[in-house]
Amino acid sequence: MQTLELVADRPGERLDVFLARRCRQLSRSHARRLIEEGLVTVAGCPGKPSQRLATGNQVLARIPPPQPLRLVPEAIPLTIIYQDNDILVVDKPAGLTVHPAPGHPSGTLVNALLALCPELQDITGTLRRGSGQALRPGIVHRLDKDTSGLMVVAKNDRAQRNLAQQLKGREVRKTYLALVQGTPQPPEGIIEAPIGRHPKNRKKMAVVAGGREAETRYRTRQLWDGYALLEVEPISGRTHQIRVHLAAIGHPVVGDATYGKRSPLVDRQFLHAHRLAFRLPTSGHAVEFELPLPPDLRQALERLGT
Repeated sequence: MQTLELVADRPGERLDVFLARRCRQLSRSHARRLIEEGLVTVAGCPGKPSQRLATGNQVLARIPPPQPLRLVPEAIPLTIIYQDNDILVVDKPAGLTVHPAPGHPSGTLVNALLALCPELQDITGTLRRGSGQALRPGIVHRLDKDTSGLMVVAKNDRAQRNLAQQLKGREVRKTYLALVQGTPQPPEGIIEAPIGRHPKNRKKMAVVAGGREAETRYRTRQLWDGYALLEVEPISGRTHQIRVHLAAIGHPVVGDATYGKRSPLVDRQFLHAHRLAFRLPTSGHAVEFELPLPPDLRQALERLGT
């Protein structure tokens, strides 16, 4: 059990908001659950999520250790683009979360991969994230739940370490297709802006002073009245980077309800991992894979008159 002793520093702030702000491992909903379970006190008395704090209030929070997650193979349909003894290259469909996490223990890409490749269970890769430990054997990079396209997955520890090193050294090239609102000017360029947690909504990211450096290249491929199809390459690998950067320059991804707005053209964000290039872990040979747009995104372009 982790115990945190905190002092309120913003008069009138809600207790659950204060905890989420001061404890980076807590979401607001997790903070609320801790308070409701009697694990948070204010000046020695049990707190309430909506309780307004006074400057100087002593807040004591007890945070239980994360519950271990158990990975279970699941027969979820999945298209394999390429595989050898070291890696799998998969076509991740939109709507599929990459790996289990607290509150979402099943129905993920990892569960599907375990059914196809049981040896993934032997990989020791884990990730500390949020309020618990999310297991992600073989996963070296991720796509958002509603982003489709190419992902490479390691089949053993050695391959996972090699791919992780390539990613860290920015040797892996990931190219996306994104339909955005408006017409970017100039038609191609580089967006350089630091990204960090949104100051008011911890479930979102934003361009913020003091955030982690982030760089995104884009090139316009096709234009319509009010829309542009871009080829986008994130040089760094920040959470929601493409979506945040494009929204920051006034051209949010079409259908992105988080950083833009919903669209009648498509039921999810128009973002697809189109091309993936890296070196094979054992041989070092350079490989490149390309995946066309899935049907829902093709149909969205057809509605625009392509």
